[in-house]
Amino acid sequence: MGLLANSKKNAEEFLDSVGDLLARDYGASGLVRRKKRDITNPVPTEILADLVRQCDVVVVGVGDCGSCSASAIADGLLLEAEGIPAVVVCTEAFRTTADAMAALRGSPGYQYVTTAHPVAVLDGDGVRERAEQAITEIVGTVAR
Repeated sequence: MGLLANSKKNAEEFLDSVGDLLARDYGASGLVRRKKRDITNPVPTEILADLVRQCDVVVVGVGDCGSCSASAIADGLLLEAEGIPAVVVCTEAFRTTADAMAALRGSPGYQYVTTAHPVAVLDGDGVRERAEQAITEIVGTVAR
């Protein structure tokens, strides 16, 4: 199970909480944590190759602004093009941006998980709470 965070504040913390919940409640093991250097560019080739080599599924996030939401969707689509199912998490405020990127990349209607906006300003307890609220939908998206 891979966790691909962007460099947006609280993205790693959110995905770490998701990983903890997946391990505790769903038996996920061998978590592979990676972080992109920036929020706007696609996942670097070396990180993509590493995730493809090591993971059966990857959770990508958190799209918490326009640029990072579009980039998260692009990353999810890149992973899926390599045969790795991806679950992208974006905040509700940026559905339009996420949907536009999916359509631009030839995948209109691409399914992703949303959480309330914003994530970046939350404290640790707030980040964990958001992850707990999203976990059922994340697991459901993986199962599709």
